[in-house]
This record gives sequence, structure tokens and C-alpha cells, in this order.
Amino acid sequence: MSAEAADRVAVSGSRPSTPPQTSWFEFLLDEMLLENHLQKSHPDPVPVQLVIQFLEQAAKPSVNEQNQVQPPADNRRNRTLKLLALKVAAHLKWDLDVLEKGLTIPVLNMLLNELLCVSKVPPGVKHVDLDLSTLPPTTAMAVIIYNRWAIRTIVLSSFPEKQTKPGPHQMNMDYMVLCHCLLLQLKEQAADSIMVLEGSLGLKKDFYIHTLRTLDLLAADPSTANGETESSTAGLRISADELHCQVHYDLGGIFFQQGCSDQLAYEKAREHFQQTRELLLKFDLTLHVHLDEKRLAGYWNACRALTGALDPSDTQLNPYGQINIIEGSFPQALVEAFIKDNVSLSLPNHLRQSVLREFLHKVQQGERGLDEVCHKLCVCNAVRDALQGEVLSVRFHQLLHKPRKHVVDFMLEVCTRSLDKDRSSETSKRKMVIFLKCVELKPHLVFVVTAHKLFTELLKEEDRKILVEQMRKRSATVNLCAKPLPSFYDIPAAASVNIGQLEQQLILCLDARRIRQILIELHSMAERPFWRVNNKWEVPPDYINVILNIKDNLTKDLVYILMAKGLHCITVKDFAHTRQLFSACLELVTEFSPKLRQVMLNEMLLLEVRAHETGVAEGSNVRPPPDLVSRVRGYLEMRIHDLPLRQIVGEECVAFMLNWRENEYLTLQVPQQLVMNNPYIKLGQLLASTCKELPGPKESRRTAKELWEVVVQICSVSNQHKRNSDGRVSLIKQRESSMGILQRSRFITFIKKLREPLVLTTLISLFVRFHSIVRDDIVNEVTAEYLAIWPSTLANMQAVDVEAVAVTVKELVTYALTLNPNNQSWLITQADIYFVTNQYSAALHFYLQAGAVCSDFFTKAVAPDVYTDQVAVLCQFLREVDYMTAFKALQEQNSHDAMDSFYDYIWDVTILEYLTHIHHKRGESEKRQIAIKAIGQTELNASNPEEVLQLAAQKRKKKFLQAMAKLYF
Repeated sequence: MSAEAADRVAVSGSRPSTPPQTSWFEFLLDEMLLENHLQKSHPDPVPVQLVIQFLEQAAKPSVNEQNQVQPPADNRRNRTLKLLALKVAAHLKWDLDVLEKGLTIPVLNMLLNELLCVSKVPPGVKHVDLDLSTLPPTTAMAVIIYNRWAIRTIVLSSFPEKQTKPGPHQMNMDYMVLCHCLLLQLKEQAADSIMVLEGSLGLKKDFYIHTLRTLDLLAADPSTANGETESSTAGLRISADELHCQVHYDLGGIFFQQGCSDQLAYEKAREHFQQTRELLLKFDLTLHVHLDEKRLAGYWNACRALTGALDPSDTQLNPYGQINIIEGSFPQALVEAFIKDNVSLSLPNHLRQSVLREFLHKVQQGERGLDEVCHKLCVCNAVRDALQGEVLSVRFHQLLHKPRKHVVDFMLEVCTRSLDKDRSSETSKRKMVIFLKCVELKPHLVFVVTAHKLFTELLKEEDRKILVEQMRKRSATVNLCAKPLPSFYDIPAAASVNIGQLEQQLILCLDARRIRQILIELHSMAERPFWRVNNKWEVPPDYINVILNIKDNLTKDLVYILMAKGLHCITVKDFAHTRQLFSACLELVTEFSPKLRQVMLNEMLLLEVRAHETGVAEGSNVRPPPDLVSRVRGYLEMRIHDLPLRQIVGEECVAFMLNWRENEYLTLQVPQQLVMNNPYIKLGQLLASTCKELPGPKESRRTAKELWEVVVQICSVSNQHKRNSDGRVSLIKQRESSMGILQRSRFITFIKKLREPLVLTTLISLFVRFHSIVRDDIVNEVTAEYLAIWPSTLANMQAVDVEAVAVTVKELVTYALTLNPNNQSWLITQADIYFVTNQYSAALHFYLQAGAVCSDFFTKAVAPDVYTDQVAVLCQFLREVDYMTAFKALQEQNSHDAMDSFYDYIWDVTILEYLTHIHHKRGESEKRQIAIKAIGQTELNASNPEEVLQLAAQKRKKKFLQAMAKLYF
């Protein structure tokens, strides 16, 4: 989906349902109308609706003379509409609470991106790479606001959503997909957003944000209203403490949300919330801090509980905190706390039930000694329910099915202590009587209840007699032959409890049948989209529309979750579970959707390709089975009929065929129509054909030239021009050319899926020649194999992105060496690249490694074509000693502090004589003596036979190179 289409979808899903009294275009006609409208006590339309209308109109596409739909025009009308939207947000003082409630994620994303644009945030630069301290005040503030919104949106998206009722105003599917994609993008950038906001906490100066006035100034003259220009304090002043307070609160929220998967995040969240609380105490009136103090208090107590920072003596602890301390340290004390709460009624019922469920869970997990605590808590909760007129739980009835006397005694104690005899109302006493009437006990325990003091105090004598008779009859007629009830711990919880437990199981489960069973149970309890239970379940955007258009909600959830879990398993290389999940999904969709069936077959093919390639990367040399190769061919030959395809499947299939040398197939058997329609197949065919013809005669290099032209186009740029108001055309910037069959980033990604040596050597050779041409340096050449097959000139040098070529050749050679660090040709190429870029130490490292590889660590002679011009000692390795280069290197005094330690490795007497001269000239007597001693070695005497001199040279070569290798390896 294009950016323009996304903008249109964003605002179309948020159109106000009732027509406003003042039309949007009226604000274009009258400059003062907006400000007057916003000053009204009840403006209609309200500000957030105005933002939606302005952005909706600005994002509308245009239609040209040929009736073709074009992106929204960049004209004065649309720029003014965006400015009006920003002015409304400025009137709201950029209060994210208000904006988030009134605007959807895509609309707010549009609005804040416009804020970044007008605030002169450098385009194309990651926010994390910006130094906020050097930016103008309004620019820095725009970056902070955007990243605050980013992490707040992630936190809000993790909260349970209220189910949208179906109706005419329900958001369309495209809009839902857009929201989903934006959330994924924000989550990917979450770490960067956190770093930006943490960096802002180090800034101690005041901040300024755009107001209606500064936005008007921008519209009049963009150079005057932003930052350190004529008005460095233009805009609304936000004190550093106010901003830090808000940022600490937002950071605390994101770290708390991350705490479920990272326990240390709770510590960070607690620190940020503590800072928030301390800063809040500084303010008498917080004009620019917008946070929910009740939620802050909840966060604070939760963090302290989760990090063990609660203090039992803290008098400010709310009931939640007190219960948390007791539960964690003194389980038996919970009973006493619950009995007291039956009088004070300070703890919510759901908290008490949650505590009981937690203990029941511990018992089920095998923890001993907690059975009695569970029984007592159950009784306490039953008495509390009775006093509040609630229905008694099944757990309590089951507990009294076969009670022991001490349980009944405890129940009567709780009943007694839960009634404040002096202040209890008649209603409470009456409810307690009803509770005692409902208790069903064995005959011998009925006497225990009826003889208790509480029973006699609450009931008159006549009522007591009637009740005792009723209780005896009821206990005597209990159907003991009936099917026994399940054990106390097997009793199902309430529906809401079951949903939470089932959702947890759904998140953890990897068994397809169990996933289906859980979803059936969930749908029987509530009708809502359970595919959104876990925000980490991600399905490729290419498939989202197809899956979300499935009409049956259960099937939709099942397909989405099976695919998302399968894709996650692939990323962690759990291929066995992926096969099971994908197979179940394939079986399911085959029944109703041929389109989804083919999607799953494609994903299963990608699974098998990745599984096999992972095995190869881990050391397996087994060729792929013929069936897998046949399926890959079938995919590459597939005719596309309105089928969503993931580009990565085709990419990895082509890489798979190249890695297993299926060059004949790629060259001769792939249908030409597919070659024209699929850029990866086209690239694969050209690589396969070029590799087949290597080294080949000159006349067979047609495919090499065609591959060259394709790569050159990928690395080219196009200039974007704009006509000024005076009619002159000016260059705006260079963009990656749209004429290439692939973007350069995707081309690099594809290359890094290849591991066949000949294919990589071919690509290295191509880029080395390409790099040499754009560098235009005939003195220092980078060498590689097969350079002669490529053209020696470029038709349009100006169109080439020189930096992109340099980066690509380095990335390519570095990647190739990770696959085979002992490839001599690649090592020499890497060394040459470092040499021509003046990185001599790194160059020497790779030259030595190449020599070591081809000479068995210099125990054999190094091939004569391995070394070219090098410094001093290495100059002796040439067929004709390069004295000029050697003397020049020896004169560079700063480059060899310990050079005299290598004199024993020099066998050329002319070089040693020159060293003696140089040291004498510099007054370096000690080094001169070392050089003279080296010359005096008998085996270097010029009168020796040639074989003696050659043997001396060979001996020194070996020792020198081994010594150098030890320094570098």
C-alpha cells in the first residue's frame, strides 16, 4: 500500500458520523475563522473532528487529464489544509491524551509526521541518531512528542479492546490492515524511541512547542519560526521538569508492558514512576503534564510488588499492596486479613477471588501445606458473598459436601467475626441467617451449627426450631447415590476466569489440535477476535486481507494463529513444530479456500527450503531430495491468478537453485514469461548463464554483458527536479533509480542468501570491475578472477551511485569470506580493497592470510601471482625487485618504529646497503650496526653460487612471512 493510499485509508475510517455545521472549506476562505471557532465554548465540529476533515481533504487523490488517479498534489491548498490540522493540535497544546482519544492511530501518525516536517526534523535520518541538545527547541520537541506517542501507542495496543459492534460505521478491512501494519512498524522501532526519550531526560533547558502563532510564521516565512533563528524562544514554553515528568511516566508505561517477558524491565519501570512521583510534588499547577494519577498510583504499587520493594510498615499502602505483601510472605495471615475485610469491605471481590485462584493453582502445581489455606479462604469469600447478597460459589458448596468438623467450626467463627454486633444492620443479620439456612450439612454437623452461640443470637426460639427441622430433613434426603461431584480443585471457575486461563494456554500452546480445541471453548464463551490476544502474533501483510476476510470467526482465528505460530517457529529454527502447524492449517483451508491452500503450500515450500539450507549451514553436505527440487521448480513456473505472493518465497527458491547448481534449469527451462515478471528469476537466470560460460570465449559473453547492465541499473540514481515560482528548475535530491529490476537493499539481501562459490566469485568479479571504473584509479587496481568478461567503460557515469558501489563490493567480499575464510582469490580481493583505501594494516593482514593459505602457512613457496607491490621487505618478493618503492617506504620514518627487528629477513644486499646509509645519515648508530651485521652474513655474499643465494632468500622469505603471520593471526 503506497503512502498516499495509506493516508486516504487512515482518514476514511475516522470520518465523523454527523455533518458539521461549519464546512471544512470555509476555514480555507477565512484566515481568522479557525481561531474564532476554536475559542468557542462548544465548537461544532469539535477540534479532533476538524483534524480528521483537514487531513482527509489533504490526502484525497487527484485525477489528471487522462482520467488517471494520481497521488495528492503538493499544492497550496493541501499544504494549507495540513497547516490547519497542525494549528488545531497546537490549540490543544499537543495533549496526547486528547489526541489519542479523538484520533485513530493512522490519523495521528499523519498529523505527527506533518509536525516533524514543519519542525525541520532532518528527513531520512533516524531519530536515535539525532543529537537533541544541538537541535532547535521546537525541532527537538517535535521529535520527543512523536516518540512519546510511539511508545504510548504500543502500550495502549496491549490493553484488551472493547468489541466493536457490527454496523454501518464499522471500519473497513483496509483500515484495520493499515492499523496493524503501523503497529508492527512502531514495535520494530520501539527500542530507538526509548533511547530517544532517555536521551531527552539529560537535557536541562526549557523546551518550546509550536503554537498557532509560530505556525502562522512558518507559513509566511519558514526560516523565522523554528529554533535558533530570529525567535529562539518562539512557541509555547514547556519547562524541563514538566517534560521530564511526562517522559518518565511514558517510559515507565513501556517498561512495565515489557516486564512480562523481561523481569528487569519492572525495575526500570519502578525507577521511572518514582521519578514521575517526585517531579509531580514540585508542581503547584501542572499546565503541561497530562497523566492519570490514579493509574500512576496503580503502576507504582504494582512495580513495588513485582520487584519486592513493598514495605509492610508503609501506612500509605492501599489494600492491594497489603495483600500482596501478605500473600508473598505470610500466606496464613491472608485468612486474618480476609476476615477483617468482611467487616470493612475494602477489598474488591475480584481481588479476593484472584488470590484464592492463585493458591489453588499452587496446589495443582504440587506445592504442599496450602490445602488448609485454600479451604479457609474459600469460606471467607463465601461469607463475604453472603453479606453482599451474592450467589454462593460452587467451590464453597463442594467444600461442604464432605466437611470435617474443624471446617464447620471455622465457618462459624468467620460468620461471628464478620458481624459487628454493635453496628451491624438488620439487613446484614438477615443475610447471615439466609446463609446459615443454605448450608447443607451431615446430620451430626447440623447440631454443631444450631448449637453455636451465633445461631441462638440471630434467631428467635421458634425460628430456630423450624430451621433446625428443615436442616435435618435436607441433610437426611441428600442423594448419596447420585454421581459424585468432582474434587474441590476440579471445579470450573467462572467464565471470565476460564477465558483468561484459556487465552494463556492459547499463547503457550504449539499443538494444532489443542489450539483448535481452546478456540472452540473460547468462542463458546465470548465472540471476539482471539487472533489479537497476543500482539506478537504476526502474519505477513501480503496475507492479512485474505485471512481477515474469512467470514467464520473461529476459522479466521484458527488460520491466523496457526500461521503466526508457524512463522515464529521458523525464526527460532523449530522446524518440527512448524511442519505440524502448517500441515494443520493446510488441511483446514483446503476445505473452503483454494487461494489460501496455495498460500500454505508456498509457505510449506519455504519452510523445507530454509530447513535444508539451515542444515547445510550447520555442516550437512546432503543434496536436497528430488521432490524438493521439483517443488521449487513448480513454484517458479506457477501462473499467478489473483494470488497473494510473498516476494521472499521466490527469492529463496532462486537462491536455492543457484546454490545447488541447477544452472541448466534456470538457463533453459524457466518459461520466458516468468523471467520477465519475476526480478529474482531474471537475476538468477543471468547469474546461471554467466557461470555456465566461464571462462568461455570472448563471443560467448553476451549474458555477462546483460548481467552487467542489470547490476549497473540497480546501482544507479535518478535526479528529482522541481520548478520554482520564477520558472527555474532546481535539483531537489537524488533518489534510487526506479528503472532497476530490484532495489539495491533487496539485491544485497538476495546476495547474502547465496553460498555457491562460483556464483559469489562472479558477483565479486563484476563489482570489482564496476568499482574500478567508478574510482578511475589506474595506479591502484583491485584484482579478482574473470575481470576480462566485463565491459571496461560505463555509458552514463553520472547516473551511478558511487558510494553504493563501494559499499556493496565491501559487503559482498566480507560476506563471501564468512562462508569460506580460506578462499585465496577472495582474500586477495579483500586485501586489495583495503590497500587502495589506504588501510594498510588490514591489507597486510589479508595478504598474509592469502599467502598462508596457498603455501601451507609458508612451509612452501608462495605463488608468484599472490603478492604485488608492498612495502620494504615485500618488495623483494617481486620477480624484479622494486627498489624505488622499497626506498620510498624506508624513508617514511613514522611508519616503522621497530623496523630493525626485521633486518634479518632482508636478503637483498642493495636494500640493506641503503638502510645502512639512511641510519648513518640520521645518526642512528645502533640501527646502522644491526644493518651492517645483516649485510655481513656469509650466505648473502655476492660471490656465493646462485643456488646458495636462492636458498638464503627462500629461508628468509619463510621466516619473515611466518613472523608476520604470528603478529596478525
